[in-house]
Amino acid sequence: MIEEAALLQIGRALKASGYAFTAITPESHRHVLARHLEAIDTRAVFGWNRPFSADALPIELFQALQKADAVHRQADRYISLVRFATLYDEVYLHSGFPTERQDAVFFGPDTYRYARLLRQHVVSARRVIDVGCGSGAGALCLQDRVDQICLADINAQALQYARINAKLAGISERVETAHSDVLNGVQGEFDLVISNPPYMVDEAERAYRHGGALLGAELSVRIVREGLAHLAAGGKLVLYTASAIVDGVDTFWHAIQPLLREQRYDVWYEEIDPDVFGEELQRPAYQRVDRLAVVGLVVQTT
Repeated sequence: MIEEAALLQIGRALKASGYAFTAITPESHRHVLARHLEAIDTRAVFGWNRPFSADALPIELFQALQKADAVHRQADRYISLVRFATLYDEVYLHSGFPTERQDAVFFGPDTYRYARLLRQHVVSARRVIDVGCGSGAGALCLQDRVDQICLADINAQALQYARINAKLAGISERVETAHSDVLNGVQGEFDLVISNPPYMVDEAERAYRHGGALLGAELSVRIVREGLAHLAAGGKLVLYTASAIVDGVDTFWHAIQPLLREQRYDVWYEEIDPDVFGEELQRPAYQRVDRLAVVGLVVQTT
């Protein structure tokens, strides 16, 4: 594990400076990095993750990176092993590019769409749990609408980054973290269960990316099942995921139908983006898939 205090120092310095960076898709990010530009500011170092010389950063930030053991020497340049993105005026720590490690913490376009879905469907809640929280951006973007936040993940690196991000947001006193396989490691009921789980079929089975069987939907189905079991009366589940569309059939929606028939729920379901990660269709796992669609599910107990 890396030094939390040093990374917190960097995040606070970036936030105070007005730092802003929007994290884009890995494919687009590769195109930008291919321009081989020199890193000359904090956005280039902590956003684009470009190689940089030691004098490209204020000395206190470079020393903090070294203290955190979060910088790699590359010939006569350095590479930060962490990045920072912004969302709703907050700064979020996440993994460096590319996110290839098993314990990588991803932040990208799905994070922004997930946050918009949450802000659209959540007005207020007393106790919320973000299942597979990653950076924690989902629950933390609701900080003005919820009282208590539980950030749960099976990835210890994600929980460390989420704790730092809660401190950057200034609400750590209202946040707890839980090392949990979906909801196995948590107790009690929640007014709000939210999640943006991995939904791809990933041969390396990286925690931030692999959604398991059912063409990547297995984990999402499990979150619906366990999430509904942990909802308080009148509670709400909000899930942002993707579904493989096969011969016109929405496989995720088909898989969760038995769960939604167990008792009375008010259900909202919608395609948020009908076609994402089209390059994945070239892989053997998706040879029968028409398209991958990002979907949103909201289930209200009655």
